[in-house]
Amino acid sequence: MTDFQSLFISQLVNTSYAEMTAVFFGLVSVWYAKKEQIWVYPTGIISIIIYIGITFQYKLYGDMGIQIYYLVMSMYGWYFWTQGKGTHTPVPISKNNKQENTIIFLLFLSSFLLIRFGLGLTDSDVPGWDALTSALAITGMWLMARKKIEHWIAWIIVDSISVPLYIYKGLPLTSFQFLIFTIIAIWGYMTWEIKLKLKESQS
Repeated sequence: MTDFQSLFISQLVNTSYAEMTAVFFGLVSVWYAKKEQIWVYPTGIISIIIYIGITFQYKLYGDMGIQIYYLVMSMYGWYFWTQGKGTHTPVPISKNNKQENTIIFLLFLSSFLLIRFGLGLTDSDVPGWDALTSALAITGMWLMARKKIEHWIAWIIVDSISVPLYIYKGLPLTSFQFLIFTIIAIWGYMTWEIKLKLKESQS
């Protein structure tokens, strides 16, 4: 058994019930997102609330701030998905245009620079990686709330980076969760792509 495997097993044995619960509801939430079902939000909110406490405990301050942002955007997304643009008609999946892509890039860049500066003033030992995943998550959550297919691309990048990050921070179950998230995000992107093409062919 390698040192990495020994470390992972040791961390897994000491996983808290809070982390187990957060991981469970997080996985359920992403599964509902793939299926384009509104339950993505209430299940996700449970996971988010627990992770606010966990990320503070492990000094992932950028991620903690993002969890609070997730909470707000989950409430907004829950409303937007069900109410539409004031028509009470569920919002369909859509793709960004060039202008929206520019706005999203600027949102990502400004978020990264601001968060990285802020984390430089804390005792975070991974300020760059924390800022990167946090900035990507900000853009991903906004895109998800607006039901844009590009949100899956943001989550694929965030999730794949988070796998080694959470191993490093001593949260192996959360790391494993992000590995599953990566797989589901790829699957979710392909599923939404099929639905989008079908909608475009029918219009």
